[in-house]
Amino acid sequence: MKTLLLTNEYPPHIYGGAGVHVDYLSRELAKLMEVEVRCFGDQNERIGDIEVRGFGVGTPEMSCPKPLQSPLGAARRCVDFNGAGITADLVHCHTWYTHLGGIMAKLNYGIPLVITVHSLEPLRPWKREQLGGGYDFSLWVEKTALEMADAVIAVSEETRRDIHGLFTIPEERVTVIHNGIDLAEYRPTKNPDALRALGVDPDRPYVLFVGRITRQKGIIHLVRAIRHLNPGFQIVLCAGAPDTPEIAAEVQQAIAAAREHHGEIIWIEKMVSRPEAIALYTGAGVFVCPSIYEPFGIINLEAMACGTPVVASAVGGIKEVVVDGETGFLIPLRQMSESPFEATEPDTFSSDLAAKINFLMADPALAAKMGASGRKRAEALFSWDAIARKTERLYRQLLRG
Repeated sequence: MKTLLLTNEYPPHIYGGAGVHVDYLSRELAKLMEVEVRCFGDQNERIGDIEVRGFGVGTPEMSCPKPLQSPLGAARRCVDFNGAGITADLVHCHTWYTHLGGIMAKLNYGIPLVITVHSLEPLRPWKREQLGGGYDFSLWVEKTALEMADAVIAVSEETRRDIHGLFTIPEERVTVIHNGIDLAEYRPTKNPDALRALGVDPDRPYVLFVGRITRQKGIIHLVRAIRHLNPGFQIVLCAGAPDTPEIAAEVQQAIAAAREHHGEIIWIEKMVSRPEAIALYTGAGVFVCPSIYEPFGIINLEAMACGTPVVASAVGGIKEVVVDGETGFLIPLRQMSESPFEATEPDTFSSDLAAKINFLMADPALAAKMGASGRKRAEALFSWDAIARKTERLYRQLLRG
């Protein structure tokens, strides 16, 4: 059996959870079958048992408005995915950027189409800021692909409910297979030198955020919570890759204002390496995930695997990863207002975040206990080996008809 994985992100070009997912899933699947990855980029190599081929597009030659270069560039790559010829038994798409490629492979090559849903476009209306009219294109591509797919994988039960609420897909075509974690790689690993190199004092406690600067990740709510945080610990914001210049400027202004209330804010504006991230997770007293939408939230699992308690918003798949009162705390996010960028009670959400952060930072023994529970939960439920085997079984069911 041979599977073709289509993805926007693949090493060394990874910026989000979907890329992390495909990286690890492809490695585990390669132990069970032949795997080919086609992605956006310049890769052209064999990594172990995986054939990896990147497809690029020259955006300077595109004269369309800048917001449309990303969706139209994705469409061109999807055509190229198919034009290169396909010998796989099935095609497995990740993120809407590759869905057109999956549609074409199913129709042109007559092979089953599998889609893993890492997020859903109708639930990310802030993407219009970034894509303009391309957002309408992404909505159409995603809906068309999901409704014609032979199998849809949801990364959480909450995501499965969202899928059935938004699209017309038979119940039996949607399967939940959670995201996973490499427990040998993501484990408590102290590295004070790495922290110092990032501007963090390893000898003093700190709260940590890791994520892109995007509406979805809710960083603005955490920054607004800083005025409620107690003194005596560092606040480390590992936040880069802004979706738009506007949100970059908004976050910059908010952090500048927050520094008037708390003098120990360390803003790491680059996307850190995996070893650096593991060092940051391990050293943190609390990891904070204030996302307003999160189908799974792999960053919480990464923190838990490193033995760190989590304070997170009670949305989406986060509720299936973090156990409130056991591996950290879940903070209710009030119903979204007419603006897709805010909670109806943002000040309440921010103050609630701060209260639980202060509570855990003041009780290191409880934080350590919750961190240990998080590690045990990651070990028990979220290994990549189990996830790959579930995926293989789904493939075989499709191929048997």
